[in-house]
This record gives sequence, structure tokens and C-alpha cells, in this order.
Amino acid sequence: MIDGILIGLATAFSLKNLLMVIGGCLVGTFIGMLPGLGPMSIIAIMIPVAVSLGDPSAALILLAGVYYGAIFGGSTSSILINAPGVASTVATSFDGYPLARQGKAGKALTVAAIASFAGGTLGAILLMIFAPALATVALLFHSAEYFALMVVGLSAIAAFAGSGQVIKALLMTVVGLIMSTVGEGALFNLPRFTMGVMDLQSGFGFITLAMAMFALPEAMYLVLDPGRSNTSKSGEEIKDLRITKNEAKRIAPVIGRQSIQGFIIGVLPGAGATIASFLGYAVERNIASAEERKQFGHGSVKGLAAPESANNAACTGSFVPLLTLGIPGSGTTAILLGALIALNVSPGPRLMIDQPDIFWSVIISMYIGNVVLLILNLPLIPYIAKVLTIPRTFLIPFILFFTLMGAYIGQNNATELLFLVGLGVAAIVLRFANYPLAPLLIGFILGAMLEDNFSRSMQLYDGISFILQRPMTMGLLVLAALLILLPFIKSRGKNTQNHK
Repeated sequence: MIDGILIGLATAFSLKNLLMVIGGCLVGTFIGMLPGLGPMSIIAIMIPVAVSLGDPSAALILLAGVYYGAIFGGSTSSILINAPGVASTVATSFDGYPLARQGKAGKALTVAAIASFAGGTLGAILLMIFAPALATVALLFHSAEYFALMVVGLSAIAAFAGSGQVIKALLMTVVGLIMSTVGEGALFNLPRFTMGVMDLQSGFGFITLAMAMFALPEAMYLVLDPGRSNTSKSGEEIKDLRITKNEAKRIAPVIGRQSIQGFIIGVLPGAGATIASFLGYAVERNIASAEERKQFGHGSVKGLAAPESANNAACTGSFVPLLTLGIPGSGTTAILLGALIALNVSPGPRLMIDQPDIFWSVIISMYIGNVVLLILNLPLIPYIAKVLTIPRTFLIPFILFFTLMGAYIGQNNATELLFLVGLGVAAIVLRFANYPLAPLLIGFILGAMLEDNFSRSMQLYDGISFILQRPMTMGLLVLAALLILLPFIKSRGKNTQNHK
């Protein structure tokens, strides 16, 4: 292992590979800031460039830099204009955008940058130490366990509901699950619930739904409520990047916990940064004190640090199954696997032994990449935050332009714009009725994975007997049931005390 690390250091610190890290981080960060252009799109575009380099180490370092650069930069649009263009940054908008509206955009971007840096760095350390051991743990998870893990993810929706909104949150989750069934099913490649619309054969696009649920209603609220815009805040407040000692003390344990939890979730093929960010947010909200819990969703620094550290650590963790087992854990790592095959590199258990320069140089480059990303992002924060000083007459069209562009680019289909407007109107009505929209998006994101793994488990075990036959599955489902029942038990306890 020490010999491998020394080889990796020599390879990663060569001038060519340092330039690849910096170039990949730059491209990924700026692409990640644009709603609609996630890491999958840009990595797919960059593959011909990477393959033309001819050096597998340099190519993979470049693509890895683009990947975690896009995750790092993806929080910017979520925080500034409430337009999460990547699924893993949806949870970032829950507290990031309220902070920006309070004139603390600089602080929010700083917290996000520090949490992302810490999550990515801790993830890289854990990857270096535990990669071979964790690869064997990942193999223990089969379709049944992934189904149960998705149920745990769905059970955490209570964390995204305000006081007295648990029933509404459950209803919105069900709506999200229903929407995820539109298009071709997991068992049969036949269209379902498309109402004869050809463009719905592949289902609703995530980008379209995310923009409709968050960005469009926000633009409407800016029109209807003049006091909502933070353009009246002074430039000094927006430039304030400082985190107080008290805030640093509060977010430090959050970052530590969620970096470890996010990394472990990222190691599991098929789980990924999205589930890591949602679970990270839910866990921190549930373990927070009653006073701190009230701040979640209204500009809590803990609520911002949790998903940002979790999704960046998960991004690093996803390289464990990719490099050690040759199993892609997400769409992005599937594209990276394709790039490795194109470069005649066979990922798997022997990669660490046969080609240590590739394996270890990628891991070492992650340390370098996280430092590069922090150096790139922190000085740019005052300038990025100036988006919020744009007058309302320009800010609203700016939000609408990026919303429409993100939806169109996401599917490369003009019909998506009609879906966007229709779903956006529905989202505005739901917002006025005080329904939480985050659970709908969670249900939609997890629904397809839930159905796919459930169908596969049913086929393998000829029914639902897999729940009883696999103890790990049963354990995860019991945990999910506890997470669902806990808010009801707490509220009943409070009502009993009030009556007394």
C-alpha cells in the first residue's frame, strides 16, 4: 500500500497531471453552477478529450476533477436562485436559499465551500484507507437491501415537513412516487401512464421537475411579494464571508458526521450523492435540539453544511465500487467506467496491484483537487454573490432564462418547456396551499430506484419472501418504520402534556 501511494504521489504531482486536476476542477465548477448541466453531461462531452490524451492516469484525473468540481459548484445555483440543477444539490437549497434571501449569500457560499472541501477531503482519506475492505462490504448489498435503503430514504421525509405538516409531506411523497411511474416500467419495457404522449415514454425529466418545483414558484413569489427580494440588502452584507466562532463550532461535528455517513452511502453501488445529501439533512434535523430544529428550512448553517459535506463525500465514495469492483454506482460513474474501457483499463480487484499508478494517482489527485476547488471558490464568492444585487426587473428574467434553458438542455426537447410550465403552475398552487414540495421531489428521485430493486427482488425470490429471508433488509425496513412513526409519537406526547 505504501509503495502504491508513493507511485501515486509521483504520478499525481507530475506537471501534466497537476494541469489536468486544475483544468478538470475549473470546467466542472463553472458547468456545475449552471442549472441543467450536471456532471453526467459534461463528462460525456469531455470523454473524447480525455481519450485523446492517451495516458489513462491523466485522462481519469481530468474526468474525476470534472466530476467532483461539478458537485462542488452545483450548490451555487441552489443557494443563489433556488434552482438546483443536479439532484444531489436539492437539499442544499432548503437552507442555502433562505440564507441568501436574508442577505447572507456570501456566508452561505462560504459554508457550502468549506463543507464541500471537508467532505471531499475526508472522503479521499477514507477511500485511501478503506477502499479494499469496503469493496467487500458493498458486495453484501443486493437488490433487496437497495430496496430497503430506498424505503429508509423515503421515510426521512418527515424531516422535510414543518410542524403539523407530516400528513401533507406524506401525500406529496406519494405524488412523487406516482410521477416516477410514468414511462417505461422496470419489469416490462412498455410505456405506462403516458396518455399517448410520445415525449413521456422516458418519463418526466428530473431537471424539469426540479426547476418547476423550486425556481418557477420562486420567480412568481418575487413578482407577488416585493419584500421577498434581497436586492434591497446592502452590498456589505452580501460581501460578508465570515463564519463566527459559534457557527464554526456548530457545523464542525455536522461536517464530520455527514462526511463519514455520506462516504459510506457513496460506496454502495446505486445509492449515490443524492440519497447521501437527503439522509444527511434528515439525520441532522432529527438529532438537533428543539430550538435548532425550528431553524431548519429557514436558514440554518447546520442544514446547509450537512448535505454539502455528505454529497461531496459520497462522490468520492462512489469511486470504491468503480475502481475496486468495476461496478458503476451512478449514471456519472457509469460514464467514467465507459471512459476507462475506452482507455483499455480494466477496473476491478486487480487494478490496485496491476496498475497502481492509475489507482493511487486518482486518489491522491482528489486531495489536490479539493484544495484547488477551495482556492478557486473562496476568492470568487463576493463576485458570485453579486448575482443577488441584480435589480428585480433583471433578476426575474434571469431566473426564468436559466430555468427554461436548464429544462431544455436536460432533455434536449422543446416539449419539456410545456411540462415545465404546467408543473410550475401546479407547484405555485401547492406552495400557496402550504404543501412542502421537497418530499415530492424525493419521492420522484427514489421512486424509480425503489421500483427497479423491488421488481428484481420479487423475481429472484418469487414474491416478497426476500423481506423475511434477508436479515439486513428486515433491519433497514424496521429502521424506516421507526423514522416514519417517530414524528407521530413525538406529536402525541406533546398533545398529552398540553392536555395535562
